[in-house]
Amino acid sequence: MDAKEFKQRYYLFHPKLYRVAYALLNHAQDAEDMLQETYYKLWLMRDELAGVRQPEAFCVTMVKNLCLDFLRSHGGRRGGEVDPMPVIPFGTTPESELESKEEVEHIESLISRLPAKQRIVMRMRGLGDCTLEEIETALGESAVNVRVLLSRARKTLREMLAKGTQREFKDAMIQKTSKE
Repeated sequence: MDAKEFKQRYYLFHPKLYRVAYALLNHAQDAEDMLQETYYKLWLMRDELAGVRQPEAFCVTMVKNLCLDFLRSHGGRRGGEVDPMPVIPFGTTPESELESKEEVEHIESLISRLPAKQRIVMRMRGLGDCTLEEIETALGESAVNVRVLLSRARKTLREMLAKGTQREFKDAMIQKTSKE
């Protein structure tokens, strides 16, 4: 396989592979590094790739494995900082853009508190835009387990959001009564 054919066949998966890597690593630079590593490994085995029946699933699995290896070897993250995923603003005013960004950051912080597998499933499904079948393949879990993990993660997030909303309302009421 020559370089042109390789690019045509495998670079079309780039956006999805990036989303998967970002969902697992939660850091843009690390996700890009894992994609470079993936493309390098694919290039080295380019002559063997003709026998791969589902190249997209193969690539997703390869990225997932590289990311998990990276997380194991680096103790979870380099430096522990979180790199927020770029948000495309839907509003036209700076205030609405700021509110959107704050909401996304808040939800991301809540997702980071979930148990590991639930967190990975939420990021792959929500941020990574992966299908349930791709998540099953990437994690090596059954369809039922992936659905249960996703359902529990969503339920936990709803509960955390509800508690946060109640707490904010209570704080607002306390401030209002203290001013009066």
